Amino acid sequence: MARKEKQRAYAFHRMSAGEVVVRYLLLAVVLVITVLPFVWQLSTSLKGIDENIYTATPRFIPEHPTFANYTKVAEAVPVVDYAMNSIIVAILVVGGNIVGATMAGYALAKLRFRGSRLVMGALLATLILPGEATIIAQYVTVRSLGLTDTLLGVALPGMIGMINVLLMRAAFTAIPDELEMAAKVDGANAWQRLIHVNLPGVRGMLSVISIFAFIGAWDDFLWPLIVLTDPENLTLTVGLQYLSGTFTNNPRLIAAGTMISFVPIVIVFAVLQRYFFRGVEEGAIKG
Repeated sequence: MARKEKQRAYAFHRMSAGEVVVRYLLLAVVLVITVLPFVWQLSTSLKGIDENIYTATPRFIPEHPTFANYTKVAEAVPVVDYAMNSIIVAILVVGGNIVGATMAGYALAKLRFRGSRLVMGALLATLILPGEATIIAQYVTVRSLGLTDTLLGVALPGMIGMINVLLMRAAFTAIPDELEMAAKVDGANAWQRLIHVNLPGVRGMLSVISIFAFIGAWDDFLWPLIVLTDPENLTLTVGLQYLSGTFTNNPRLIAAGTMISFVPIVIVFAVLQRYFFRGVEEGAIKG
């Protein structure tokens, strides 16, 4: 009987040749859609001024690769200063989400208090609204706090993301309540239970929200454009817009600027990818 069930399960999971072909075709289409623009930008950024990039047959391999476009970008705009501003904003956003989302997620998952369902409903309601619908209210709030034209004002709205709070709540919920109750019986308070009992089980999810928070802060364009006016405080994504106005006829430099802004994301993901996939697949302790 057990053998028949095993054979039935194997037959259920076994794919036919046609299904395998369709799966790989879909993967190839997704790969082309996601990777091809990146490869094209990289290729364009390495092409010299004498090489035509608008040929009838696109050429992804430059004839004479050069890093001169990156040098010209650094000469045209203070890339290092803008990158440092973006790093400061990203650190504030990531740190705020790690601390704020962790505490809020733990409170919603493990602590019992009046109005917890109302708070959950409010969090879910905020996810329905697009960011553009609240951007005026955010600007008025930041201005009333005197944080306009500051990097803290850029980072403040994203320092606790509602989606990150829900992700942390889901991670804490997956931890068995027996561990929480045992620690409570031993006399541990809420902070001790959070740090010593629950936090080690959600390190994978912390990596997930860290990557999401970093990418969101690093790639954000609209909010820094609204808040910042002093050129010295511009973030990298906003500062690189000068390339479009100064070098409109030279897409090679625009592509080089795009690659410069993309490199830090690749580095962060490469460092945290092991924890990222662990957080996505496991979430927390498996009982």
